Amino acid sequence: MTTTPLAYPRQEQELTGEDTRLRNWAKNSRLGPPGSVVTPATEAELCDYLATSDGRVRMIGSRMSPGRMIQVADQTGTLLDLSTLSGVISSTDDTATFAGSTPLAEVYAFLSARGQMLPASPGVIAEQTLAGALATGTHGQGLQQSSIAGAALSIRMVLADGTVAEFDRDHPDFPAVQLGLGSLGVITAVTLRARKSVIYTCLKNAVGADRLEADLETWNRENSLVKAWWFPQENQVQVWKANEATADEVRRYRVGGGELLQHATTNNTMNGTVESTLRHLRDDTKGVADDGKPLRTVTRFRDFTDVTGDVYQIFCRGIATPQINVEIAIPLARAGEVITKIKKWHAETRPRMHYPIILRCTGPSDGWLSPSHEQDTCYFGFVVYYAADGSLSDEGESYLRAVERALAEEGGRPHWGKYFDESLYDWPALYPQWEAFRQVREALDPQHRFANAFAEALLD
Repeated sequence: MTTTPLAYPRQEQELTGEDTRLRNWAKNSRLGPPGSVVTPATEAELCDYLATSDGRVRMIGSRMSPGRMIQVADQTGTLLDLSTLSGVISSTDDTATFAGSTPLAEVYAFLSARGQMLPASPGVIAEQTLAGALATGTHGQGLQQSSIAGAALSIRMVLADGTVAEFDRDHPDFPAVQLGLGSLGVITAVTLRARKSVIYTCLKNAVGADRLEADLETWNRENSLVKAWWFPQENQVQVWKANEATADEVRRYRVGGGELLQHATTNNTMNGTVESTLRHLRDDTKGVADDGKPLRTVTRFRDFTDVTGDVYQIFCRGIATPQINVEIAIPLARAGEVITKIKKWHAETRPRMHYPIILRCTGPSDGWLSPSHEQDTCYFGFVVYYAADGSLSDEGESYLRAVERALAEEGGRPHWGKYFDESLYDWPALYPQWEAFRQVREALDPQHRFANAFAEALLD
């Protein structure tokens, strides 16, 4: 396919009125022309709109993906705002059905109130919609689970002609619908598997990175949920290991009214590392935007307070701030080799980093286009923040381009909802079911109404 090497877009600072609605979350892309947003109030209205109109359409959700994923194909396309199609539709003892545009935070709150959780660990940000999380492969951490789409039992979609289709796990197209890139139809309802909530105790520690190649897999094999942040310049790792809490810890958590239980700690062994990273961040961003949130995302690494709580209280605690985030999935069996490669590259180049490398591992996914399809996977995450004037430093851009190129050479699969240079990847070679997915797309959307320039280049 013909592609253009990725250029990270500049962030727009002064937005008002409809222009705010027509920008993605990071405010670095315009999604469509004025007047292009249509807001159906019900699924029936959505069906009627698609049945009686023509032209390209894209769903904007919470707008947290890069703009090219959401943008309409041309100046006559339509952006579908489905925010009214939100909330709980129905539930049983061990399932819950939500409208597609329900924010993940509401999904988690509903389940937590019932003493339940998904059989999937959350990501750190819960503002995205359920449909968007499925469409892009949102995932958490822990080899005993995979992406949030792995919890889906059935998915309801409105197709390009306005008809409604239901897909359950017995349907042959279900692995395509699980992660459809917004290119198959409009997800209006998802039935999720629910399980009894587990109360975890998460232990936080700082360790050296000399043995990270071996330690990473060991940590993940020996603990239920693991997340690690690697600071190559200081050769340190902050690692969180979460396992089921003891009976006494659960009792104390319940006595506290189910609020996150914090344990006493005196660990401050990463203060120097944090200060080094903050210096790079301050220098490159010339004063950060978004009320200094990027600074707070880094200063939190001073905190080594062990905690007891449910999975959402422990892991769903991110600070939402616009950024350029590159995340590449590597088979866990090869993660050690990639870590060694990054160490060598870092020693030679000494890049200026705004944030540590994020390491999250998951088990296999059955979604055809999931980066963790059929394999234990380690996701390597890289972050560069915007300056207050909406620019990115040359050093930050060079860093992201270099690390992505290095991981692409190792057979990495990029996270669909983040930034990546598509010219680096041979998609059919990376995804054995790529052609099968394309055939499902031709069957469900033969006129490619849900395509835009990005999806068209990717899939055609």
